[in-house]
Amino acid sequence: MARPDPCVPDQSSLPLTWVEMMDLALHQAFLAGASGEAPVGAVLLDPSTGTMLAQAHNAPIARNDPTAHAEILCLRNAAKRMGNYRVPGTIMAVTLEPCTMCVGALVHARVAGVVVGTPDPRTGALFTNLDGARLPWGNHKMWVVRDILSSHCSNILREFFRSRR
Repeated sequence: MARPDPCVPDQSSLPLTWVEMMDLALHQAFLAGASGEAPVGAVLLDPSTGTMLAQAHNAPIARNDPTAHAEILCLRNAAKRMGNYRVPGTIMAVTLEPCTMCVGALVHARVAGVVVGTPDPRTGALFTNLDGARLPWGNHKMWVVRDILSSHCSNILREFFRSRR
């Protein structure tokens, strides 16, 4: 078993637990699925103030925008709210492991850590197919907590795609 990352904050020091954050992200995923989008949701928390900065879900179909992933929309909303293109020290909870585009955005935004619901064996770039949290050439590293409400997160995806077949 892998040792825990020493950079991961103690949950008792945070306003929400990993499970509570993932519950909020799952709600966003349900909204995405109900609107015909792949059911992925994300939330961004400022742990220093306990403020939920943004919540979003996948919307590339509705927006005709291939970059409208939950993580990207969440970062855009938070950056606008904060008046800064970076959101340092924040924690993102996302129901599905981010792709390479989203990992790049998380790095550029200086997100401190990512709480992931379920891995993405096809395009996951945070730990499955690429160690995106610790790219050796990158100028920012982030911590990762995996498999929070994993069965719930994978089931919503599985059921959504099963209904499409």
